[in-house]
Amino acid sequence: MIKPNFLEKLLDGIEVEWKQLGEVAELYGGLSGKKKEDFDNGNALYISYKNVFDNIEINFDKLESVKVSDSENQHEVKYGDILFTGSSETAEEAGMSSSVTTKFEYKVYLNSFSFGVRFNDDIQIIPQFSKHLFRSRFMRTEIAKTASGVTRFNISKARFKKIQIPIPPLKVQVEIVRILDAFTELTAELTAELTAELTARKKQYEYYRDKLLTFEEGEVEWKTLGELAENLDSMRKPITSGLRTFGDIPYYGASGIVDYVKDYIFEGDFLLVSEDGANLVARNTPIAFSASGKIWVNNHAHVLKFKTYEDRRFVEFYLNHIDLTPYISGAAQPKLNKKNLNGIMVPNPLPLQKRRIVSILDKFEALTNSITEGLPREIELRQKQYEYYRNMLLSFPKEEV
Repeated sequence: MIKPNFLEKLLDGIEVEWKQLGEVAELYGGLSGKKKEDFDNGNALYISYKNVFDNIEINFDKLESVKVSDSENQHEVKYGDILFTGSSETAEEAGMSSSVTTKFEYKVYLNSFSFGVRFNDDIQIIPQFSKHLFRSRFMRTEIAKTASGVTRFNISKARFKKIQIPIPPLKVQVEIVRILDAFTELTAELTAELTAELTARKKQYEYYRDKLLTFEEGEVEWKTLGELAENLDSMRKPITSGLRTFGDIPYYGASGIVDYVKDYIFEGDFLLVSEDGANLVARNTPIAFSASGKIWVNNHAHVLKFKTYEDRRFVEFYLNHIDLTPYISGAAQPKLNKKNLNGIMVPNPLPLQKRRIVSILDKFEALTNSITEGLPREIELRQKQYEYYRNMLLSFPKEEV
């Protein structure tokens, strides 16, 4: 646990020098005079706007290509530079920084929508320190003040050069970097561990799902989906977005909830199945999903009603497990019509066996979902912890002028 007076003890009476950025560094622009075709078959590498915006230090695994001839006078990026985005949709997101902390021996350029800052040779600021400094709350606030605009906010280089930055002694920079890098490494380790756990749980779930939903010939009775469920498609009512009255009742489409409305047309427990859309083939999200309570469903999802919870969940697991290509019509606009849906053959094991299968798969799904939901939450908590200590450690005392 780092105490609030840690920075004071670290400085131990040392006065931190503050300088205007324009006094201690020079600014340079990104690529200029480039045409669209220059980015098709490139012979050089450049750092994209997204690479700068998304990362506190440039990701050299994500460099992109551009054509640059020997006769061009383009600014090259160097180790130790700090790169900034030149504009954004809000002032708060303009001028996002990313430091060049990787040493390299080849030419790298910067995208035309960003600019670079290079400290003078007599200024000692290590790149690993600058990556934290320029993303701190204080510096972000100061940078945002240099942006102006209406629909797009651009950084004023003149105002940007007047930003005052702290230049602590090297030993102080090194110690702050050690602490803050430890937090980012812990976040990366946690993310890797939870992602590996999630992958393992998904594979385990898929293994048991495939095993439990595969039956030998003659092992169970088979029925059409039309025999097992009541189809309520005739009760569906699509409403265009402009005519919907906003409320707290889910409005379902082919892949899940698409809006919330004030009224409902169904109440109870239902299985919704995608009727059309690319997801029928791509299967990026489940094509069968349960919906309970008061709901509204448009004409892009079939509505099925079952007698028991086990019947509904078993069919949900099964439809998401099998290949539905034989039942889908249309190439450009895939569609699973009502006739084909009702004709899908589904295994119908005895109630006790079906209950056991559903119980096992429910538990695996709950476990997988808990990790899926917990992963971003844990990462967010770690990120907030890092930001708290970053802001605390980079709040250097400043003499009043």
